[in-house]
Amino acid sequence: MNAMAEKAVDAAAPEDASAFAADLADAWEGRAADYIIAAALNGPFKQRIALVSSFGAESAVLLHMAAQIDRAAPVVFIDTDRHFAQTLQYRDDLVEALDLTNVTVIAPDPQEAAREDAKGDLWRVDPDACCDLRKVRPLSAALTGFDAWFTGRKRWHGGGRSKLAVVEHDGAHFKVNPLVRYRPEDISEYFIQHGLPEHPLVAMGYPSIGCWPCTQPAVREAGRAGRWAGQDKTECGIHTPAAPARQHAF
Repeated sequence: MNAMAEKAVDAAAPEDASAFAADLADAWEGRAADYIIAAALNGPFKQRIALVSSFGAESAVLLHMAAQIDRAAPVVFIDTDRHFAQTLQYRDDLVEALDLTNVTVIAPDPQEAAREDAKGDLWRVDPDACCDLRKVRPLSAALTGFDAWFTGRKRWHGGGRSKLAVVEHDGAHFKVNPLVRYRPEDISEYFIQHGLPEHPLVAMGYPSIGCWPCTQPAVREAGRAGRWAGQDKTECGIHTPAAPARQHAF
């Protein structure tokens, strides 16, 4: 870790959160994923960072790494009420297998869902609004009290992720991306090496798994091509920069 990042980690929260994120990104670039996870959990974001997991096709890798360091690290799962049944079962199986002891399941506000998606087809009419209702707003509320969160995003996913930094600041939270340099072969090797169970839909041709209305099978090499197929949409919105900056406590 360079001197600037060391100073930033040991000090109180800097005024410029983006600069602090850039310092950490530079310091942690090229480091092993488990090093980054441990450094974040035990360093600047101690007790103020959560792991947000979709329990999707690749999720077991990050969850397993975190569990080896701290099984009580907060894990947040967004139950959109549109998940495949296989995803919910896989979540339960992984929680038990990895002995995760601090998993929080969040969901859309029932009144908002009834008002904004009365017919249950908002995903068809306005997928961005559906994601905002079922993912963005619930997660924003759940992350209150946290300064940072881990994501499983990787550069090989392409699009806006191709130049992903190890650490970012989105205007509201720091996001730590330990697996940015992982390729599909690294994910596969990790699953084999640690005997991790695959999401059951992977064997059915789903390389990336979200809500059932907006997820289709795709060739594994295409990564997220099965998400919102035929649309310009590539992200659900939880990784869109937030508007207001906030004060962070370290």
